[in-house]
Amino acid sequence: MSLGPVEYIVIEFPGNQFKGDIIPALREVVDKGIIRIIDLVFMRKDEQGNVSAMELADLQKDAADAFAPLAREASTLFADEDVKKVGEVMEKNSSVALLLVEHVWATRFRDAVLAANGRVIAGERIPKEAVDAALAWQPEEQEALEAAP
Repeated sequence: MSLGPVEYIVIEFPGNQFKGDIIPALREVVDKGIIRIIDLVFMRKDEQGNVSAMELADLQKDAADAFAPLAREASTLFADEDVKKVGEVMEKNSSVALLLVEHVWATRFRDAVLAANGRVIAGERIPKEAVDAALAWQPEEQEALEAAP
């Protein structure tokens, strides 16, 4: 099986205040086939700096039931070393969702690039705050983006 581009994402919730508000948005992009969740790990760091990690099966029933449809095809690809590295950068008293996602939407484009003997040599996700700051200097571009569907 050939996967589309794969990316890991670490989402931190300071104060261990995960409320599940991201589940509907995540469900939407999974159901539309935009992304596929390959692995999903939940982590918590207490006030003393102790880190615990949980797979989907380790969660409380209500949380596991909410995430299960999103991670139907999830495996356990994150290594202990990956989890340890995330635990080192987490703030105390916070929770983390560590996701490994396939960008299904980009598979056809990736295949076309490869067929044309092309290759990606660089890429980086630009934080929303940096984009917003750049657009603040160009109000007409920001208005066009906000008006786009």
